[in-house]
Amino acid sequence: MRHLIPLIIFAVLVVFLGVGLNLNPREVPSPLVGRPAPQFHLKELHHPDRLFGPADLKGKVWILNVWASWCAACRTEHPILNAWSRNPDLILIGLNYKDNPVDGLRWLQALGDPYTRSVVDNNGRVGLDWGVYGVPESFVVDKKGIIRHKTIGPVSMDDVKTVLMPLIVQLEGESV
Repeated sequence: MRHLIPLIIFAVLVVFLGVGLNLNPREVPSPLVGRPAPQFHLKELHHPDRLFGPADLKGKVWILNVWASWCAACRTEHPILNAWSRNPDLILIGLNYKDNPVDGLRWLQALGDPYTRSVVDNNGRVGLDWGVYGVPESFVVDKKGIIRHKTIGPVSMDDVKTVLMPLIVQLEGESV
């Protein structure tokens, strides 16, 4: 019996490892989904004299995309956001996270600016309030200001077509 204990412990560890390897890291549950979007008032990247916050979009469905000029995965995601932003009904807000605003502006000038507006989160405080693990991350917010979906990592065109746009269309049809 004494020799079976290490074997049993090993078997339990193998089971936990097997289960862990089958989990999708992009599907980390967010405690904020289903809750009101954290409020903020941040300076706009293009107009630092103006403040913007979620309250300005009450009654509208919108997406918050957390990005930074130093983020390699954001560069991968950016062409998809540029293509998606051609939809005139899409409200895509950029949260420039822990970045130098000058670098962020340069990056958008070089790669295109898909955002309806971008705001600056220099110290990462707002990102922390939104539960950001890293960049990029995207959140869908409904007309009532409730977070309805979170995507961790770069948004793919498949995500846009099969998850995000159907959800946005559904939320647009809901009354306030």
